[in-house]
Amino acid sequence: MNKLLILFALAILLSATSEKSKIYEWRGKDRMGIYQESNLLKSWPAEGPKEVMTVENIGNGFVSPIFADQNFYITGEIDSSAILFCFNLKGEKLWQTNLGKDWMKSYPGARSAPTVVDDLIYVGTGLGNFFCINKEKGKIIWSKNLLTDFQGVLPMHGHSEAALTEGDKVFWTAGGKENNVIAMNRFTGKLIWSNKGFGEPSAYNSPKLITLYTRKIIVTFSMYHLMAFDTETGEMLWSDEQVNTPLDKRGPGVGDTHSNTALYENSSIYYVAGDGNCAVKLNLSKDGSKISQVWRNTGFDSYMGGVVKIGDFIYGSGTVRPNVMSINSTTGILSDSLRIGSGAIIAADNMLYYYTQKGDMMLLSYDQGKMQKVSSFRIKKGTLQHFSHPVINKGILYQRHGNVLMGFDIQKQK
Repeated sequence: MNKLLILFALAILLSATSEKSKIYEWRGKDRMGIYQESNLLKSWPAEGPKEVMTVENIGNGFVSPIFADQNFYITGEIDSSAILFCFNLKGEKLWQTNLGKDWMKSYPGARSAPTVVDDLIYVGTGLGNFFCINKEKGKIIWSKNLLTDFQGVLPMHGHSEAALTEGDKVFWTAGGKENNVIAMNRFTGKLIWSNKGFGEPSAYNSPKLITLYTRKIIVTFSMYHLMAFDTETGEMLWSDEQVNTPLDKRGPGVGDTHSNTALYENSSIYYVAGDGNCAVKLNLSKDGSKISQVWRNTGFDSYMGGVVKIGDFIYGSGTVRPNVMSINSTTGILSDSLRIGSGAIIAADNMLYYYTQKGDMMLLSYDQGKMQKVSSFRIKKGTLQHFSHPVINKGILYQRHGNVLMGFDIQKQK
């Protein structure tokens, strides 16, 4: 009987401790850029879908909103300060928290999307300040300065990473010679492990978590290397050098911008680094310790704006040629190209949503890699560059343009 009681107690304990955290993060579930929405319009009126929400005065920046339950969180720079805002779904401000000085050099403004895990928010600033914040009231739980606490280095355009979490850890690319990639305890901020990597500054990349049978790994970029680390030990498992820039030419602003989060599916890693090796497919060994290149295509050269994989095709924005392109993920061969400008891409309900750097929001259909423009409208409100990624939540398409966030109803009428 005692043994049965012990086993029963252990079962309850394991059940309680294995309950998964609720994570809301950059580009949706698993950072794939695919939103699990349905019953969305397959075409828009000429003037665009109805604008149902406008939130002004959120400050300069390029950060997309992160939705968690009935609220959303977004950062902006106002009067040189980084501000984290919390709004409800009506666009009513619930609170705001000052995060200190923000990035005011090249492309000034907020550049790191918050990550929400249960009742905590993790967010960084362009100047390398990192925070854990209570999501209900906006109270700062703990903070670190990546430069002074971990001897980190500022990249040319400021830290632009969306924090990744796993279990009790939160990860960041500090970019220093000693503490290049770090794992902090997400409840206390205490350093758990660090890895020297290649001693390179970060490459504006938001890491990818890959869960394997024997371990979990994170995949992220520094200036000239894609790197993989064991989440428990911090051991570097492998790297993939970006060889497009010769050693004697390397330096800040030269071939070092790799902001697209890698994709993972069926033992394969796909990354698109237009400022590096461009589009690459890697096979990953079962234990995550080795990679082998399957193909590389230098014509698919997206370096910001994200990519999405749907079926056997990957879709994303070109750089040298300002097109939206598709590539066959099995063969690595370009499939289609539309000359509609460079931009940011997401997908939902069997359609692509594409926001160009000239401010046009486009709805695209796709079929086995072939794309067609269906509808478009112009984003007329807001300030500065059109770099923010679209987000879809509860049938509303959200687009940030500088100091304004707009929401458009794209749900079919019931």
